[in-house]
Amino acid sequence: MSPRKTCITYHEKFAQYDLGVNHPFRGDRFIKAMEYFEKKGLFNLPNISLIKPEPIKRDVLLSVHSKEYVDYIYRLAMMNEPYDIDTPTSEKILEALMYIIGGVVKAGEAIFRGEFERAVALGGGFHHAGRDYGGGFCLFNDISILIEYLRDKFEVKKFLVLDYDVHAGNGTSDIYYSDPTVLFISIHQDPMTIYPGRGFINEIGYGKGTGYNVNIPLPMRTGEEAYLYALREIFPPLVREFKPEIIIANGGSDAHFADHLGSLGLTAKGFFRMARLISQVSDEVCNGRAVLLIASGYNIHVLPYCWYALIAGIAELDNENNVEDYYPAPPNPWQNIDRVKKIVNQLKDLLDAYWPCFR
Repeated sequence: MSPRKTCITYHEKFAQYDLGVNHPFRGDRFIKAMEYFEKKGLFNLPNISLIKPEPIKRDVLLSVHSKEYVDYIYRLAMMNEPYDIDTPTSEKILEALMYIIGGVVKAGEAIFRGEFERAVALGGGFHHAGRDYGGGFCLFNDISILIEYLRDKFEVKKFLVLDYDVHAGNGTSDIYYSDPTVLFISIHQDPMTIYPGRGFINEIGYGKGTGYNVNIPLPMRTGEEAYLYALREIFPPLVREFKPEIIIANGGSDAHFADHLGSLGLTAKGFFRMARLISQVSDEVCNGRAVLLIASGYNIHVLPYCWYALIAGIAELDNENNVEDYYPAPPNPWQNIDRVKKIVNQLKDLLDAYWPCFR
């Protein structure tokens, strides 16, 4: 497969999304990642374009969030007060967020204008924010803002969100829990062991959206091959049956085996293989339209390697043998495969009433 024409949205102001000394989410993640991308010669490739976004306007937030909540966050930022113990605000943080969401919207727009085959929005993926709440380092849900923007501007009718962050995407899930036009799939660590304590297998949607909210909760130290097995068993069959017009995937490097906040067992090569799978399925079903939102990761040493692997996978660059990692891979990538198979079979049994592909 030849490399895909891919845009990457980035602005120097992204680094202002820095939640403070001793906080896991620091702004240097963007600087370190860009330095590694430069080292790899990513921006010298003819199919890769770096795009500097403009900040979104405040009114765009209202496509998803209530005015009362938006006003509340702006007041907190003006007073330099935190939303909660893990999620500080400030005018600088808010300014950075507006640029990041601008990049997310620009990435999706570039796909539907036919300017690029793939898009990567660095900094995007604030999946813990709901319509009128935040938390988990997230203030506004840019995934949903992108969906509503594409729905309004390009009349897109069917969306698939693949949330591969180690934490379940509770905010995105809540926003679309009753909406059958958005198929939400989240593969994450067992909610009993990690924030936000949501994303259990029986959370499958409500009303017309029943069956359109899919959670794949995996045990700690799952192992790379076991993780990819679960993803392949659930994700491609649902994409083929649902037939979305675009795949929006959000996450980062926090499913890496050396991440400080998660424990699922992926390597950089695993992220490459996951992104390549997203790319291949999007080619098959939705004319190649796929956007990656990449922000998470709490081990600054491995983050640049994993972010690069995700970009290389979605843009059809290189092959996995050329993907580097900071640490040697763990010895058993099939760890916990028996438990994972049981979870996958349980999920298929739960969903077979809504999806013939699992019958």
